Amino acid sequence: MASSLSSGDRSDVTRLGKGEKLSTIERIAVLAVIGTIVIFDIVGLFLPPGLEPLTAAIGIASTAALALYLWSPLIATYALGVVFALSFIPGIEAQVLTVAAFAAGLIVRLGWTSLVLSYVGVFLLATALVAVGGSTDAFNIGIFLVGAAVSGAVGYALRMAFARGRTLEVQLAEKAEQERQAVLAERRWIAGELHDSIAHHLTVVALHVQMLDDDRTSSESQEAIRIAARKAMTDLRFVIDLADDGPRSEGMPSGDLAASVDEAQQEFESAGHSVIVDGDPSDERIPRAAEIILARILRESATNVLKYAGEGEVAIRFDIDDDAAKLTVSSPLSATPRRELSSSRTGIGRMAERVLGASGEFSAGEADGRWVVSALLPIV
Repeated sequence: MASSLSSGDRSDVTRLGKGEKLSTIERIAVLAVIGTIVIFDIVGLFLPPGLEPLTAAIGIASTAALALYLWSPLIATYALGVVFALSFIPGIEAQVLTVAAFAAGLIVRLGWTSLVLSYVGVFLLATALVAVGGSTDAFNIGIFLVGAAVSGAVGYALRMAFARGRTLEVQLAEKAEQERQAVLAERRWIAGELHDSIAHHLTVVALHVQMLDDDRTSSESQEAIRIAARKAMTDLRFVIDLADDGPRSEGMPSGDLAASVDEAQQEFESAGHSVIVDGDPSDERIPRAAEIILARILRESATNVLKYAGEGEVAIRFDIDDDAAKLTVSSPLSATPRRELSSSRTGIGRMAERVLGASGEFSAGEADGRWVVSALLPIV
Protein backbone atom coordinates (compact mmCIF):
# COMPACT_ATOMS: atom_id res chain seq x y z
CA MET A 1 0.00 0.00 0.00
CA ALA A 2 2.83 2.36 0.78
CA SER A 3 4.17 2.04 -2.72
CA SER A 4 0.97 3.55 -4.10
CA LEU A 5 1.47 6.82 -2.25
CA SER A 6 2.72 9.81 -4.20
CA SER A 7 5.77 11.77 -3.11
CA GLY A 8 3.46 14.44 -1.66
CA ASP A 9 1.62 11.80 0.39
CA ARG A 10 4.89 10.40 1.73
CA SER A 11 5.94 13.89 2.77
CA ASP A 12 2.68 14.37 4.68
CA VAL A 13 3.18 11.05 6.46
CA THR A 14 6.48 12.16 7.97
CA ARG A 15 5.29 15.70 8.71
CA LEU A 16 2.61 15.49 11.40
CA GLY A 17 0.20 18.38 11.45
CA LYS A 18 -1.51 20.07 14.35
CA GLY A 19 -5.12 19.56 15.26
CA GLU A 20 -5.55 15.80 15.23
CA LYS A 21 -8.67 14.56 16.99
CA LEU A 22 -9.58 11.17 18.41
CA SER A 23 -12.55 9.32 17.01
CA THR A 24 -15.46 8.41 19.27
CA ILE A 25 -14.32 4.80 19.54
CA GLU A 26 -10.80 5.87 20.46
CA ARG A 27 -12.09 8.24 23.13
CA ILE A 28 -14.22 5.49 24.66
CA ALA A 29 -11.25 3.08 24.67
CA VAL A 30 -8.91 5.63 26.32
CA LEU A 31 -11.50 6.56 28.94
CA ALA A 32 -12.11 2.86 29.67
CA VAL A 33 -8.38 2.27 30.23
CA ILE A 34 -8.07 5.37 32.41
CA GLY A 35 -11.16 4.48 34.41
CA THR A 36 -9.88 0.93 35.03
CA ILE A 37 -6.48 2.14 36.24
CA VAL A 38 -8.03 4.78 38.53
CA ILE A 39 -10.36 2.19 40.04
CA PHE A 40 -7.41 -0.11 40.83
CA ASP A 41 -5.54 2.83 42.39
CA ILE A 42 -8.51 3.72 44.58
CA VAL A 43 -9.10 0.10 45.62
CA GLY A 44 -5.39 -0.15 46.50
CA LEU A 45 -5.91 2.51 49.18
CA PHE A 46 -8.15 0.20 51.18
CA LEU A 47 -6.57 -3.19 50.60
CA PRO A 48 -3.77 -4.32 52.96
CA PRO A 49 -1.05 -3.34 53.31
CA GLY A 50 -2.54 -0.20 51.75
CA LEU A 51 -0.88 2.57 49.81
CA GLU A 52 0.44 5.76 51.27
CA PRO A 53 -1.83 8.71 50.46
CA LEU A 54 0.95 10.55 48.57
CA THR A 55 1.78 7.44 46.54
CA ALA A 56 -1.87 6.87 45.68
CA ALA A 57 -2.41 10.55 44.84
CA ILE A 58 0.55 10.65 42.47
CA GLY A 59 -0.53 7.38 40.87
CA ILE A 60 -4.06 8.70 40.33
CA ALA A 61 -2.65 12.01 39.04
CA SER A 62 -0.43 10.26 36.50
CA THR A 63 -3.38 8.28 35.24
CA ALA A 64 -5.65 11.33 35.17
CA ALA A 65 -3.03 13.16 33.10
CA LEU A 66 -3.87 10.74 30.31
CA ALA A 67 -7.40 12.16 30.24
CA LEU A 68 -5.95 15.58 29.44
CA TYR A 69 -4.79 14.23 26.08
CA LEU A 70 -8.44 14.17 25.03
CA TRP A 71 -8.43 17.95 25.44
CA SER A 72 -4.88 19.24 24.87
CA PRO A 73 -1.83 17.05 24.13
CA LEU A 74 0.55 19.89 25.04
CA ILE A 75 -0.96 20.57 28.48
CA ALA A 76 -1.26 16.85 29.15
CA THR A 77 2.45 16.37 28.41
CA TYR A 78 3.39 19.19 30.78
CA ALA A 79 1.14 17.70 33.50
CA LEU A 80 2.66 14.25 33.04
CA GLY A 81 6.15 15.74 33.32
CA VAL A 82 5.24 17.45 36.62
CA VAL A 83 3.77 14.22 37.98
CA PHE A 84 6.91 12.32 36.95
CA ALA A 85 9.09 14.84 38.81
CA LEU A 86 6.94 14.45 41.95
CA SER A 87 7.05 10.66 41.67
CA PHE A 88 10.68 10.64 42.88
CA ILE A 89 9.47 11.76 46.34
CA PRO A 90 7.64 8.51 47.19
CA GLY A 91 9.88 6.53 44.83
CA ILE A 92 7.24 5.41 42.31
CA GLU A 93 8.93 6.91 39.26
CA ALA A 94 8.89 3.48 37.56
CA GLN A 95 5.09 3.36 37.87
CA VAL A 96 4.70 6.82 36.35
CA LEU A 97 7.16 5.87 33.61
CA THR A 98 4.83 3.00 32.72
CA VAL A 99 2.00 5.48 32.29
CA ALA A 100 4.31 7.67 30.18
CA ALA A 101 5.08 4.67 27.94
CA PHE A 102 1.34 4.20 27.36
CA ALA A 103 0.98 7.95 26.71
CA ALA A 104 3.53 7.69 23.87
CA GLY A 105 0.77 6.23 21.69
CA LEU A 106 -1.51 9.19 22.44
CA ILE A 107 1.31 11.65 21.72
CA VAL A 108 1.98 10.12 18.30
CA ARG A 109 -1.74 9.87 17.58
CA LEU A 110 -2.58 13.45 18.60
CA GLY A 111 0.61 15.52 18.58
CA TRP A 112 2.54 17.35 15.92
CA THR A 113 6.13 16.70 14.83
CA SER A 114 7.90 19.02 17.29
CA LEU A 115 5.84 17.76 20.24
CA VAL A 116 6.41 14.10 19.31
CA LEU A 117 10.17 14.58 18.98
CA SER A 118 10.32 16.52 22.26
CA TYR A 119 8.34 13.80 24.04
CA VAL A 120 10.68 11.09 22.72
CA GLY A 121 13.72 12.99 23.97
CA VAL A 122 12.22 13.63 27.42
CA PHE A 123 11.03 10.02 27.71
CA LEU A 124 14.51 8.69 26.97
CA LEU A 125 15.95 11.11 29.52
CA ALA A 126 13.40 10.01 32.13
CA THR A 127 14.22 6.36 31.43
CA ALA A 128 17.89 7.11 31.93
CA LEU A 129 17.16 8.83 35.26
CA VAL A 130 15.16 5.83 36.45
CA ALA A 131 17.99 3.49 35.40
CA VAL A 132 20.65 5.64 37.14
CA GLY A 133 18.53 5.87 40.26
CA GLY A 134 18.66 2.10 40.54
CA SER A 135 14.97 1.80 41.38
CA THR A 136 14.51 -0.88 38.69
CA ASP A 137 16.69 -3.33 36.80
CA ALA A 138 17.83 -3.29 33.19
CA PHE A 139 15.15 -5.79 32.15
CA ASN A 140 12.35 -3.50 33.31
CA ILE A 141 14.03 -0.55 31.61
CA GLY A 142 13.94 -2.55 28.39
CA ILE A 143 10.25 -3.24 28.96
CA PHE A 144 9.58 0.51 29.32
CA LEU A 145 11.35 1.24 26.05
CA VAL A 146 9.67 -1.60 24.18
CA GLY A 147 6.29 -0.66 25.62
CA ALA A 148 6.73 2.97 24.55
CA ALA A 149 7.84 1.86 21.07
CA VAL A 150 4.83 -0.47 20.68
CA SER A 151 2.43 2.17 21.99
CA GLY A 152 3.91 4.78 19.62
CA ALA A 153 3.67 2.37 16.69
CA VAL A 154 0.01 1.70 17.45
CA GLY A 155 -0.67 5.43 17.71
CA TYR A 156 1.14 6.07 14.43
CA ALA A 157 -0.77 3.28 12.67
CA LEU A 158 -4.10 4.65 13.93
CA ARG A 159 -3.13 8.14 12.86
CA MET A 160 -2.24 7.03 9.35
CA ALA A 161 -5.39 4.91 9.08
CA PHE A 162 -7.66 7.79 10.05
CA ALA A 163 -5.70 10.18 7.83
CA ARG A 164 -6.19 7.89 4.86
CA GLY A 165 -9.86 7.58 5.76
CA ARG A 166 -10.28 11.35 5.80
CA THR A 167 -8.37 11.64 2.51
CA LEU A 168 -10.66 9.04 0.97
CA GLU A 169 -13.73 10.91 2.22
CA VAL A 170 -12.42 14.14 0.69
CA GLN A 171 -11.66 12.38 -2.59
CA LEU A 172 -15.13 10.82 -2.69
CA ALA A 173 -16.72 14.20 -1.96
CA GLU A 174 -14.62 15.84 -4.69
CA LYS A 175 -15.55 13.08 -7.14
CA ALA A 176 -19.23 13.48 -6.31
CA GLU A 177 -18.95 17.24 -6.84
CA GLN A 178 -17.14 16.70 -10.15
CA GLU A 179 -19.89 14.34 -11.29
CA ARG A 180 -22.53 16.88 -10.25
CA GLN A 181 -20.72 19.64 -12.12
CA ALA A 182 -20.39 17.37 -15.16
CA VAL A 183 -24.15 16.76 -15.14
CA LEU A 184 -24.82 20.48 -14.80
CA ALA A 185 -22.36 21.24 -17.61
CA GLU A 186 -24.07 18.69 -19.84
CA ARG A 187 -27.46 20.21 -19.08
CA ARG A 188 -26.13 23.69 -19.83
CA TRP A 189 -24.61 22.40 -23.05
CA ILE A 190 -27.89 20.83 -24.17
CA ALA A 191 -29.78 24.01 -23.28
CA GLY A 192 -27.22 26.07 -25.18
CA GLU A 193 -27.42 23.86 -28.26
CA LEU A 194 -31.20 24.05 -28.23
CA HIS A 195 -31.01 27.82 -27.85
CA ASP A 196 -28.45 28.28 -30.63
CA SER A 197 -30.11 25.94 -33.10
CA ILE A 198 -33.79 25.40 -32.40
CA ALA A 199 -34.58 28.91 -31.17
CA HIS A 200 -33.22 30.41 -34.39
CA HIS A 201 -35.45 28.30 -36.62
CA LEU A 202 -38.49 28.91 -34.41
CA THR A 203 -37.82 32.64 -34.73
CA VAL A 204 -37.88 32.28 -38.51
CA VAL A 205 -41.13 30.32 -38.31
CA ALA A 206 -42.77 32.87 -36.01
CA LEU A 207 -41.61 35.70 -38.24
CA HIS A 208 -43.06 34.25 -41.43
CA VAL A 209 -46.29 33.12 -39.76
CA GLN A 210 -47.05 36.81 -39.31
CA MET A 211 -46.40 37.38 -43.02
CA LEU A 212 -48.77 34.68 -44.31
CA ASP A 213 -51.68 37.12 -44.57
CA ASP A 214 -49.77 39.17 -47.12
CA ASP A 215 -50.55 37.76 -50.58
CA ARG A 216 -47.28 39.13 -51.96
CA THR A 217 -45.11 37.18 -49.51
CA SER A 218 -47.38 34.28 -48.62
CA SER A 219 -45.75 31.68 -50.88
CA GLU A 220 -42.23 32.75 -49.88
CA SER A 221 -43.19 32.62 -46.20
CA GLN A 222 -44.63 29.14 -46.55
CA GLU A 223 -41.40 27.94 -48.16
CA ALA A 224 -39.34 29.64 -45.46
CA ILE A 225 -41.44 28.00 -42.73
CA ARG A 226 -41.03 24.59 -44.38
CA ILE A 227 -37.25 24.96 -44.63
CA ALA A 228 -36.93 26.28 -41.06
CA ALA A 229 -39.04 23.41 -39.69
CA ARG A 230 -36.93 20.86 -41.57
CA LYS A 231 -33.71 22.40 -40.28
CA ALA A 232 -35.11 22.55 -36.75
CA MET A 233 -35.84 18.81 -36.85
CA THR A 234 -32.33 18.12 -38.17
CA ASP A 235 -30.74 20.18 -35.42
CA LEU A 236 -32.95 18.53 -32.81
CA ARG A 237 -31.82 15.07 -33.94
CA PHE A 238 -28.23 16.36 -33.78
CA VAL A 239 -28.62 17.47 -30.14
CA ILE A 240 -30.37 14.23 -29.17
CA ASP A 241 -27.64 12.13 -30.82
CA LEU A 242 -24.89 13.95 -28.95
CA ALA A 243 -26.78 13.91 -25.65
CA ASP A 244 -27.29 10.13 -25.98
CA ASP A 245 -23.71 9.68 -27.20
CA GLY A 246 -25.14 7.76 -30.11
CA PRO A 247 -24.20 7.59 -33.80
CA ARG A 248 -24.41 10.93 -35.58
CA SER A 249 -27.22 11.30 -38.03
CA GLU A 250 -26.71 12.51 -41.56
CA GLY A 251 -27.20 16.16 -42.34
CA MET A 252 -26.30 17.42 -38.90
CA PRO A 253 -24.93 20.98 -38.62
CA SER A 254 -21.31 21.14 -39.68
CA GLY A 255 -20.49 24.70 -38.63
CA ASP A 256 -19.67 25.69 -42.23
CA LEU A 257 -19.23 29.47 -42.16
CA ALA A 258 -19.92 30.10 -45.84
CA ALA A 259 -23.13 28.06 -45.67
CA SER A 260 -24.17 29.98 -42.54
CA VAL A 261 -23.65 33.27 -44.40
CA ASP A 262 -25.81 32.07 -47.31
CA GLU A 263 -28.51 30.90 -44.92
CA ALA A 264 -28.51 34.19 -43.01
CA GLN A 265 -28.60 36.19 -46.23
CA GLN A 266 -31.64 34.27 -47.48
CA GLU A 267 -33.44 34.74 -44.17
CA PHE A 268 -32.71 38.47 -44.08
CA GLU A 269 -33.90 38.95 -47.64
CA SER A 270 -37.07 36.96 -47.03
CA ALA A 271 -37.76 39.24 -44.04
CA GLY A 272 -37.46 42.31 -46.24
CA HIS A 273 -33.87 43.37 -45.53
CA SER A 274 -31.23 44.13 -48.11
CA VAL A 275 -27.94 42.41 -47.31
CA ILE A 276 -24.30 43.30 -47.95
CA VAL A 277 -21.61 40.66 -47.41
CA ASP A 278 -18.06 42.00 -47.35
CA GLY A 279 -15.12 39.63 -47.08
CA ASP A 280 -14.57 35.94 -47.75
CA PRO A 281 -16.14 33.55 -45.18
CA SER A 282 -14.38 30.62 -46.92
CA ASP A 283 -10.90 32.04 -46.37
CA GLU A 284 -8.59 29.06 -45.76
CA ARG A 285 -6.74 30.95 -43.04
CA ILE A 286 -9.74 30.61 -40.72
CA PRO A 287 -9.13 27.54 -38.51
CA ARG A 288 -11.92 25.02 -38.11
CA ALA A 289 -12.55 25.86 -34.45
CA ALA A 290 -12.84 29.58 -35.23
CA GLU A 291 -15.09 28.83 -38.20
CA ILE A 292 -17.54 26.94 -35.99
CA ILE A 293 -17.61 29.72 -33.39
CA LEU A 294 -18.12 32.44 -36.02
CA ALA A 295 -20.91 30.39 -37.60
CA ARG A 296 -22.67 30.23 -34.24
CA ILE A 297 -22.15 33.96 -33.68
CA LEU A 298 -23.65 34.68 -37.09
CA ARG A 299 -26.66 32.45 -36.43
CA GLU A 300 -27.40 34.06 -33.07
CA SER A 301 -26.93 37.53 -34.60
CA ALA A 302 -29.34 36.57 -37.36
CA THR A 303 -31.91 35.54 -34.76
CA ASN A 304 -31.63 38.93 -33.08
CA VAL A 305 -31.81 40.78 -36.39
CA LEU A 306 -35.00 38.96 -37.35
CA LYS A 307 -36.52 39.77 -33.97
CA TYR A 308 -35.51 43.35 -33.36
CA ALA A 309 -33.99 45.06 -36.42
CA GLY A 310 -35.72 47.97 -38.10
CA GLU A 311 -36.13 48.40 -41.83
CA GLY A 312 -32.92 48.82 -43.74
CA GLU A 313 -29.70 47.18 -44.75
CA VAL A 314 -27.95 44.38 -42.85
CA ALA A 315 -24.18 44.23 -43.25
CA ILE A 316 -22.04 41.13 -42.70
CA ARG A 317 -18.32 41.90 -42.79
CA PHE A 318 -15.26 39.65 -42.50
CA ASP A 319 -11.80 41.05 -41.76
CA ILE A 320 -9.23 38.27 -41.98
CA ASP A 321 -5.45 38.37 -41.82
CA ASP A 322 -2.69 36.04 -40.68
CA ASP A 323 -3.28 36.87 -37.01
CA ALA A 324 -7.04 37.10 -36.47
CA ALA A 325 -10.46 36.58 -38.02
CA LYS A 326 -13.12 39.19 -37.28
CA LEU A 327 -16.85 39.03 -37.94
CA THR A 328 -19.05 42.12 -37.74
CA VAL A 329 -22.83 42.04 -38.12
CA SER A 330 -24.53 45.42 -38.32
CA SER A 331 -28.29 46.00 -38.51
CA PRO A 332 -30.55 49.06 -38.24
CA LEU A 333 -32.22 49.78 -34.93
CA SER A 334 -35.98 49.96 -34.69
CA ALA A 335 -37.75 52.70 -32.74
CA THR A 336 -40.39 50.18 -31.70
CA PRO A 337 -40.30 46.38 -31.88
CA ARG A 338 -41.50 45.44 -35.33
CA ARG A 339 -42.85 42.11 -34.16
CA GLU A 340 -43.70 40.66 -30.76
CA LEU A 341 -41.37 37.69 -30.57
CA SER A 342 -40.29 36.08 -27.29
CA SER A 343 -36.68 36.17 -26.15
CA SER A 344 -34.64 34.03 -23.73
CA ARG A 345 -32.28 36.98 -23.16
CA THR A 346 -29.28 34.65 -23.18
CA GLY A 347 -28.03 35.05 -26.73
CA ILE A 348 -25.47 37.81 -26.17
CA GLY A 349 -24.13 36.06 -23.08
CA ARG A 350 -23.64 32.81 -24.98
CA MET A 351 -21.94 34.59 -27.88
CA ALA A 352 -19.55 36.34 -25.50
CA GLU A 353 -18.88 33.06 -23.67
CA ARG A 354 -17.94 31.29 -26.90
CA VAL A 355 -15.60 34.05 -28.10
CA LEU A 356 -13.93 34.78 -24.76
CA GLY A 357 -13.49 31.04 -24.19
CA ALA A 358 -11.37 30.98 -27.35
CA SER A 359 -9.24 33.92 -26.13
CA GLY A 360 -11.01 36.31 -28.49
CA GLU A 361 -12.70 39.68 -28.19
CA PHE A 362 -16.46 40.29 -28.27
CA SER A 363 -18.66 43.35 -28.23
CA ALA A 364 -22.33 44.08 -28.85
CA GLY A 365 -24.09 47.42 -28.65
CA GLU A 366 -25.46 50.50 -30.38
CA ALA A 367 -23.30 52.57 -32.71
CA ASP A 368 -24.57 55.38 -34.95
CA GLY A 369 -28.16 54.24 -34.92
CA ARG A 370 -27.30 50.60 -35.64
CA TRP A 371 -26.85 47.47 -33.58
CA VAL A 372 -23.34 46.10 -34.08
CA VAL A 373 -22.07 42.68 -33.01
CA SER A 374 -18.32 42.13 -33.34
CA ALA A 375 -16.34 38.92 -32.69
CA LEU A 376 -12.58 38.68 -33.15
CA LEU A 377 -10.81 35.33 -32.85
CA PRO A 378 -7.03 34.77 -32.97
CA ILE A 379 -5.67 32.54 -35.70
CA VAL A 380 -3.24 30.07 -34.17
